[in-house]
Amino acid sequence: MNTPVKFTTSQIRSDFLEFFKGKGHTIVPSAPLVPGNDPTLLFTNSGMVQFKDVFLGAEKRSYVRAADVQRCLRAGGKHNDLDSVGYTARHHTFFEMLGNWSFGDYFKKDAIAWAWELLTQVWKLPAERLLVTVYHTDDEAFALWRDMVGIPEERIVRIGDNKGAPYASDNFWQMADTGPCGPCTEIFFDHGDHIAGGPPGSPDEDGDRFIEIWNLVFMQFDRQPDGSLQPLPAPCVDTGMGLERLAAILQHVHTNYEIDLFQALIRKASELTGMADLENKSLRVIADHIRACSFLIVDGVLPSNEGRGYVLRRIIRRALRHGWMLGVRQPFFSKLVPTLIEQMGHAYPELPAQADTVVRALQAEEERFAETLDAGMKIFDDVAAKVSDGVIPGVDAFRLYDTYGFPVDLTADIARERGMRVDMDGFEASMEHQRETARAAGKFGGGVTLPAELVATLSPTVFLGYDALQAEGQKVVALIKDGRPVDAVQAGDEVIVFTAQTPFYAESGGQVGDTGVLSAAGVKLAVTDTQKFAGQFHGHVGTLEQGAIKLGDVLAGTVDGARRGATILNHSATHLLHAALREVLGTHVQQKGSLVAPDRLRFDFSHFQPITAEELAIIERKVNEQVRANNAAEVHNMGMQEALDFGAMALFGEKYGE
Repeated sequence: MNTPVKFTTSQIRSDFLEFFKGKGHTIVPSAPLVPGNDPTLLFTNSGMVQFKDVFLGAEKRSYVRAADVQRCLRAGGKHNDLDSVGYTARHHTFFEMLGNWSFGDYFKKDAIAWAWELLTQVWKLPAERLLVTVYHTDDEAFALWRDMVGIPEERIVRIGDNKGAPYASDNFWQMADTGPCGPCTEIFFDHGDHIAGGPPGSPDEDGDRFIEIWNLVFMQFDRQPDGSLQPLPAPCVDTGMGLERLAAILQHVHTNYEIDLFQALIRKASELTGMADLENKSLRVIADHIRACSFLIVDGVLPSNEGRGYVLRRIIRRALRHGWMLGVRQPFFSKLVPTLIEQMGHAYPELPAQADTVVRALQAEEERFAETLDAGMKIFDDVAAKVSDGVIPGVDAFRLYDTYGFPVDLTADIARERGMRVDMDGFEASMEHQRETARAAGKFGGGVTLPAELVATLSPTVFLGYDALQAEGQKVVALIKDGRPVDAVQAGDEVIVFTAQTPFYAESGGQVGDTGVLSAAGVKLAVTDTQKFAGQFHGHVGTLEQGAIKLGDVLAGTVDGARRGATILNHSATHLLHAALREVLGTHVQQKGSLVAPDRLRFDFSHFQPITAEELAIIERKVNEQVRANNAAEVHNMGMQEALDFGAMALFGEKYGE
């Protein structure tokens, strides 16, 4: 393929950023694929994710215009293109989004004018090959395209609501069910009448002739949970242009997999697998997936059986299975990383900086899955041979998942290639049965939930335990017995006592709850645990050994100081252990959970292979050196951002308030 040097993928990225830098925009680096402090999203799926709080008016930046090239992933949650990758010309798990942004500065006029200037004057796209769409009520955008830009009215398409649902339209954009949204205008490229398909809004719009290049979103609203639209503090512009699609057009090829970046990866995959046909579907899957997997690992995700790590594992195993289909029986996937770095390392310096971690993580997963792939495929073949209706039973799909580590979409992928499908309802039923079994085995503490009407009457518990292990004047504000609120309890009752303030630490962050005594004249409650309810109320769990307690009573609290002290030491040890793990194994190591008790600690963390005996000895030595140094502990109370600036690690950003 003779790609014009001027329009390599790297040059297009550079052209875009230089153009908007010349229009007064601040160039902002790509955010990670794992959204910071946004529990509503599994992955960064569009360019606007890192600016969400700016649009909502909750965050101020030092600039009002920005441009970036954002790495995005759509392979899990609401936005999931994984099943389409390899089967279409333009679907990817990982893709790059070119974007320019205005935060209450310029609006529709400038956004439209600059988009047209870049496309037709910098990149020299023929104006007659472009057409645009607008939201059907957006007369302002329609007039700008017609009168300012000069596009004939017949090439400006008004797009209305889908099936009459309010704002359910290709030209009314929203990132999620709630949050920033607004009307948009989209720019399409016409590949020519020799390609099947009609213009947007027509019955044939799903054809490949007219391809969307650029979406200019005019952020005007914040959608509330009830569906209503509240005006944003200032109208904003959010644009997105898929780099891969644009490169295909500028390089005069029809599919994204023919652009220079993908051709380099496909040629390397061809070399590693022995598949000479560069249009082979499996080579395309492998080339797509190496980008997604490598950047997920760069951004701190490692293969696991849950959450983001499970999505990564699914993508890796899908790529490995396509290699297996091509006859590859040796590790090959990680050998694509150097080629990826050649293509994208300049734009994303974090990729070459973490190349060793990426390669090691992929190698470990290849070795792990290779052990089960052959056996799992034999099971699939046996099951498929017995099927008469073309449907793989859900219980068998679950067995492949549970025993052989086959993600269900991998099983569905294999089935689809054989003209079959998976009984997904049956698979989900088997999954739910396993969850129920696990929940039944893991229940503790009675599963008490505070009634909403009780929660509405309570104020968050004031915690005194940072400064004191004893406190007088603990007013009783709620009592729970047998899972229900009561007004009074008697000697012998097992109860949960809530007080307005307390020195008792409630189980949180892996650290166990305090034990001790709540008492008054003739009253003694042996506190065997302290739990946090509804995230903000400390409940003292125990048995009333003496007297009676009623709402409004005032008690004195005494924490078991020796037990708390031992627990604190183990809590410090988890931090020392975490630091040693990151020093010895690599900075990709992150805490995934912990148990901090007076007599022991457990520390869960992410790594892609077992720790060797030698590594374990080094880690133990480093931790013990710090323990023996017996450094004085310092306590600093500060806000979230101040703590991050001070050097604190934020592993669970959404869990802590300011």
